[in-house]
Amino acid sequence: VQLQASGGGLVQAGDSLRLSCAASARTISNNGMGWFRQAPGKEREFVAAISWNGRSTFYADSVNGRFTISRDNAKSTVYLQMNSLKPEDTAVYYCAAGRTSYVGSGRAAYQYWGLGTQVTVSS
Repeated sequence: VQLQASGGGLVQAGDSLRLSCAASARTISNNGMGWFRQAPGKEREFVAAISWNGRSTFYADSVNGRFTISRDNAKSTVYLQMNSLKPEDTAVYYCAAGRTSYVGSGRAAYQYWGLGTQVTVSS
């Protein structure tokens, strides 16, 4: 599976962005999917995850209520809608495909990683 994240950019605090993660080479319809992020000098951290059918989602406390993960299996694409962005959301955002249909926050649960997309939130 090849994953390509897009949609990042430079925005102001309080703005919104929607990230997309398109899969190619094979379908991801049976994989749980996740978003992670990595800020300069920090470890890569979990942001959100979604089950294979989209019925189960899970968020980091820092983004819960502001970010929404969703997916369109017909398009092999996963989305991350980010609202009320804060400067501390600034990071490179990565999407990942899980080893199973349901995934959580642990990086070991993910098998395929895409190249990231930069999100910068100015104050």
